[in-house]
Amino acid sequence: MSVTITRLGHHGDGIAEGPVFAPRTLPGEEIDGEIVEGRIATPKIVTPSPDRVAAPCRHYKACGGCALQHASDNFVAGWKQDVVRTALAAQDIAAEMLPVHTSPPRARRRAVFTGRRTKKDALVGLHARASDVITEIPDCQLLYPDLLAAVPALRALTVFGASRKGELRFTVTRSNAGVDVSVEGAKPLEGQMLMTLGAMAGEHGLARLTWNGEMIAEIRPPYQTFGKARVNPPAGAFLQATQEGENALLSAVLETVSGAKHIADLFSGCGTFALPMAENAEVHAVESEADMLRSLDQGWRMATGLKRVTTEARDLFRRPLLPDELKRYDAVVIDPPRAGAEYQMMEIATAQVPVVSAVSCNPVTFARDAKILTQAGYEMGPVTVVDQFRWSTHVEMAAAFTLK
Repeated sequence: MSVTITRLGHHGDGIAEGPVFAPRTLPGEEIDGEIVEGRIATPKIVTPSPDRVAAPCRHYKACGGCALQHASDNFVAGWKQDVVRTALAAQDIAAEMLPVHTSPPRARRRAVFTGRRTKKDALVGLHARASDVITEIPDCQLLYPDLLAAVPALRALTVFGASRKGELRFTVTRSNAGVDVSVEGAKPLEGQMLMTLGAMAGEHGLARLTWNGEMIAEIRPPYQTFGKARVNPPAGAFLQATQEGENALLSAVLETVSGAKHIADLFSGCGTFALPMAENAEVHAVESEADMLRSLDQGWRMATGLKRVTTEARDLFRRPLLPDELKRYDAVVIDPPRAGAEYQMMEIATAQVPVVSAVSCNPVTFARDAKILTQAGYEMGPVTVVDQFRWSTHVEMAAAFTLK
C-alpha cells in the first residue's frame, strides 16, 4: 500500500495519515509497504524527498544508534528548531530561534556499548533498533575514534567477565588522559580477578576501569577540563555528549549571567557551568549526587584564579531551594534532567531572582518551566538550540529569562 509521509514524530519516524508510522522516511515522500498494526517496518521509497541524502555510515541500517542519517543537516536543524518552537507554542510562548549548533561527525565522547560472549570470542557493539541483536560498529561516524579504539579492550573484558547468557554494559568516556571504562552486569569479583583486571586495564591503555561500581585501576586520572579547572568525575558520571555541544551551551550560559557576582548553579553535576562561571563570580553548586560534588570541589581547590565555589548535596525535586535561600543570588543557572524542574522553577519565580539561565534536554518540560517564569514577569530571550546528539532525535536548548 502506498502512503505519503506528512511529518516526523518525536522519535524520528515518518507519519502518514491513519496514522501510519514508517522509519527513516521524510515529509513529502511517497512510500510503499505492508502496514502491520499501523506501521510499515521496511518502507520502499517511491518518491524521495529533496532532503534525503545517502547515509554517511555503512552501519546505519543495522545499528540502532542513529535515526536521521538519511536526512540532510539543514533539514534536521530546521526540524529540531520546529520541535522546540512547537513545544513553546503549546504553552503560548513565541520565541526567537538562534541558529542551531550542530556537533561534527566523530565527536561523541561518551557511549554505552553492550558486550556478549560468543562460542569463541565476544561481540561488542550497539543494539539494533528495538532488538536484542548487537551490531558491531567499527566504522561508526558518530563516536570519537578513541572510543572505537577501546573496543578490543571491551571484547577482552566481555570474554573474561560476562556470564554465558548475560550481557555487559560498558559506559566508555573519552578523557584528557585516555578512555575511562565503567562495566555493569559483570561477574562478581572473586579470587585473582582483581589482579587480572588491573593487568588488563594496563595492557589496553585504559585510564580507569570500574567493575560493578568498584574501581579496579586508575592508571591515569581521567580528567575533564571545565574552564581553568581539571575535574576527575566519578565513573559513569554525566558529561555533555560532545565538547562542541558543551561549548555552545556554556557560551549561552556565560552570556546570560555576565555581570552577576553571586550565582546558584542548580543540578550542577561535576561543574560544567559552575567552574567556568567561577572565573568572574562566586558560585553555589547544588547537586543530588555527593560524589559529583566532591569531584567539583577538588577541581576547584586545585585550580588557580577562581572565585569561591561552595557545594551542597540536595535533591532539588524533593527539596527545591526556597525563596529566602534564592534571594541572595543575582542569577540562577538551572540544567535539570529530562523531567524538568517544575517546583524549583516555582520557587525561583517567587523569589524573583533577576536573571535565570535555563538549559534543557527536553523541549516539552523546558516549555512548561518557561511558562512558569514568563507568567511571573520574566522576559524570555532568544533560544539557543544545540544538536550535540547528531543524527538522533534528541535536542538541547538554552535561554535567558530576565525580570521586566
